[in-house]
Amino acid sequence: MTFRIITLSGMLGSGKSTVARLLAERLGYEYYSTGNAQREIAKRRGVTTLELNQMAETDPTIDAEIDGVFQQFESVPNKNFVIDSRLAFFFVPSSIKIKLNVNTQVAGERIFHDKLRTGEKVYATADEAVEALVSRRRLEVERFKRVYHVDIDNDENFDYVIDTTNRTPAEIVDKIVAKFQLEKSKQK
Repeated sequence: MTFRIITLSGMLGSGKSTVARLLAERLGYEYYSTGNAQREIAKRRGVTTLELNQMAETDPTIDAEIDGVFQQFESVPNKNFVIDSRLAFFFVPSSIKIKLNVNTQVAGERIFHDKLRTGEKVYATADEAVEALVSRRRLEVERFKRVYHVDIDNDENFDYVIDTTNRTPAEIVDKIVAKFQLEKSKQK
């Protein structure tokens, strides 16, 4: 079985982007991130990503700009993708849908200590990062339910759910690849 498109979802700090990049590299797939798209839009508008999410509450063009990209993936022949996005599982139904869960405090610590994260506010403390990610997640969950009628927190939307709290990105990639190999062997 060939897994042409793999979508990774999860809250901020779950390791989604890191795991997606590593997985794409390991499988030889092309990597795409809507987080990068959001940060670019936020930068163009001179706001943080949290502020962009707040603006999206009343400005549907923001979601339309981000979401419009997804329609292309299923129709691109002979290309394989790993897509890092909270909603790609919804927009790319033929994908293998993976969700990464993480303890909120651990996520806040990861975000606070991640000096490579661009386009987002620099937090004074890990607790401030936790507060911001909880606020951002709440806004996203509410907006996605209202706009798309989908609950990104419902694990039943996914083929595979992994708790990343106590795992390294390499361990998570190993688990995903092992899961794929198991599924592949079932197809024989």
